[in-house]
Amino acid sequence: MADSDKRAREVLGIDDPLRLLVETVQDYAIFLLDSAGHVVTWNQGAERIKGYAPAEILGRHFSVFYPREALERGWPQHELDLAANDGRLEDEGWRVRKDGGRFWASVVITALRDASGEVRGFAKITRDLSERRRQEELLRQSEARFRLLIEAVEDYAIFMLDTQGRVASWNAGAERIKGYGADEIIGEHFRVFYTEEARNRGWPEEELRRAREEGRFEDEGPRL
Repeated sequence: MADSDKRAREVLGIDDPLRLLVETVQDYAIFLLDSAGHVVTWNQGAERIKGYAPAEILGRHFSVFYPREALERGWPQHELDLAANDGRLEDEGWRVRKDGGRFWASVVITALRDASGEVRGFAKITRDLSERRRQEELLRQSEARFRLLIEAVEDYAIFMLDTQGRVASWNAGAERIKGYGADEIIGEHFRVFYTEEARNRGWPEEELRRAREEGRFEDEGPRL
């Protein structure tokens, strides 16, 4: 590490290239806390994500970044305690910007120890995952709406099978057409829908094999 630092100083003409790297990163809030949780360094990413200029936040306790409900249950101190005991902590949750707005954060806290093993402070890295969480929530809502749509369809039996052919979901159309309630059929093998002749020649399994190999399968025939 010392040789690489020396080489970087020679090429870039910078006294402390690692510090420059951390200070100029904008996609992550990277800063140090003292052993009690007070902010002692602040990089550009921290200012961009959390909204505080260095003069506004240095020396303040990092609990200012947490929403009221987290403060009431003592979560900031609990995080430091866990990091001190285990060496590091990873967490996701709501954090608060200077303007009071909330954002969903991914947080890593690492305990910094001296040669004797005593915790002298903590390194804290925070990433704003608000957009990812928004997209996940939109996907969840879309899936929920689609599930409601499928479940309400009555003119078609629409259901899922697991890879072995066991029924994993059941809609209103399946109940109307096939006569089974969901509690009667989920977990059963779909062979029960086929005639004895089709079962004897392994036709249900052949349909699954073709669907697996070709991506889809269409068929017409008698069902029970």
